[in-house]
Amino acid sequence: MAAPSALLAAGATALVAVAAVFLLPDPASRLPWAPRGRFADMILANATIYTADPARPFAAAMAVRAGRVLRVGTYDSLKEFKGRDTYELNLSGNVVLPGFIDSHVHLIDGGLQLARVPLRGVRSKDEFISRVKGAVRDKHPGEWVRGGGWNNDFWGGEIPTAAWLDDISPDNPVWLSRMDGHMGLANSLAMKIAGIDKNTNDPVGGTIVRTTEREPTGLLVDAAMKLVFNVIPEVSVNDRREALLTASRHALMRGVTTVVDVGSYVPGTSEEQTWQDFSDVYEWAHSMGKMMIRVCLFFPMPTWPRVSDLIHERGRSLSGWIHLGGVKAFLDGSLGSSSAWFYEPYEDVPGDYGLQLLDMDVLLNATLESDKSGLQVAIHAIGDKANDMLLDMFDKVVSLNGTKDRRFRIEHAQHLSPGAATRFGEHGIIASVQPDHLLDDADSAGRKIGVERAERSSYLFRSLLAGGAHLAFGSDWPVSDIYPLQAIRTAMSRKLPGWEAPWISAERLPLDDSLKAHTISAAYACFLDHVLGSLVEGKYADFVVLPSTSWREFADDIPGHVLATYVNGKQAYP
Repeated sequence: MAAPSALLAAGATALVAVAAVFLLPDPASRLPWAPRGRFADMILANATIYTADPARPFAAAMAVRAGRVLRVGTYDSLKEFKGRDTYELNLSGNVVLPGFIDSHVHLIDGGLQLARVPLRGVRSKDEFISRVKGAVRDKHPGEWVRGGGWNNDFWGGEIPTAAWLDDISPDNPVWLSRMDGHMGLANSLAMKIAGIDKNTNDPVGGTIVRTTEREPTGLLVDAAMKLVFNVIPEVSVNDRREALLTASRHALMRGVTTVVDVGSYVPGTSEEQTWQDFSDVYEWAHSMGKMMIRVCLFFPMPTWPRVSDLIHERGRSLSGWIHLGGVKAFLDGSLGSSSAWFYEPYEDVPGDYGLQLLDMDVLLNATLESDKSGLQVAIHAIGDKANDMLLDMFDKVVSLNGTKDRRFRIEHAQHLSPGAATRFGEHGIIASVQPDHLLDDADSAGRKIGVERAERSSYLFRSLLAGGAHLAFGSDWPVSDIYPLQAIRTAMSRKLPGWEAPWISAERLPLDDSLKAHTISAAYACFLDHVLGSLVEGKYADFVVLPSTSWREFADDIPGHVLATYVNGKQAYP
């Protein structure tokens, strides 16, 4: 195994600013790549390289020139590219993978969350209150306290209320989002500022959770969250810019070199924030040479004409860093917030089938127009009924707009009715799934929807692949941490910490399928497989070096960290 100091020294030699811009070609065109000069800038030698290319799954060496893969193969086959100035990195057998692609993140929100009250993993009411109390202590009176990541299932299921917070935050409004982003908790002062009381009506697509006397408890679900969002002071542009940089560094630490950013638009929030982030944050970072990872951006579906105009004016790829993906919408909520849309009611909330967040005719018309404009469409669906309604709608879109390579995406595809998994393959639909959500739901799904329903319908990764779906892994960060190596372990084992048996063992994935879902299949899912996702000639030299010193060691024990992350053939982490 290469010593960490040797790797760091090698990285220091290779380190340059990761801001070089390479134009991405149109997905339908051949890659017009002809690097100048005869010799490689760098050669990786004595490595265990997983290429994600079925034509050559493994290689021992790789040559890089001008930020692209020049050739992979044996060391002898690359000697002709070694010149006087070629840097050679001898990895002593270390495993190299293509840079991970996270297929579903809220990148800037993830960066912001790193600086807020961290509630992920909290296991008790007392710990919950203690963490908020500590954050309030650092605030001036009147200043908002924000945080997120709590999961009531981790402490037995009791739903938090404003009463948990009021005594420790009498002078500070508090807003704490649940880990899934579909529910949040406000203290009484925040509700007072937002004008929420027993007479406030539930907004369309949302719920104000109430006591039997109709008094708000502090919990707001989906579109009801907008009542508080409207009165929270906006985060400054400078803070959002810093959040992008912080988030990018965090992603690189986890081996992520590309993300699909679905933006800050969730039910109850403004459609404009995603557009402001594009112009004020992403374009700023690009113009200043501060982009560190590649992004594929999705925008709120109601703004599809603006996305279409932007692509017509500037193309799908603004550079090698920023790609314009398409549009995203929400059909339902989440399991943990009891707002995912099911055929049968929740076991713990009799008579409640979840929430339908959009009228199907409205969604169909917007999808038809977006599809006609050539935009990729991604729609959030978690419950079995929501997924079936989307599959039916996609059938109509194909029938009305004709057959083409559209790569429809269903984000989450978490609970499927019998036979639904095979329907994904009929139109080559992308199942954009998050394995680590399984860690949050496996212990509680039986209580929410019943053990039989949960084990029949939940996280059907293997069934989706067997049905012809294209599987793309992501994290939904900051809902779950951006952590591909853990997601791969989860998809393979389906075991929670402390569990001896896997949850729904028949749906476990083998290593190769799990790796591809975070690399080449994830690239395919966002129309970037011509330049990303595998280590083959002409593609970007984005890759990670792992501590494992052989493939067997890696396969037997997936490591928890990466040693180094390279973007454009340059070391970007550490």
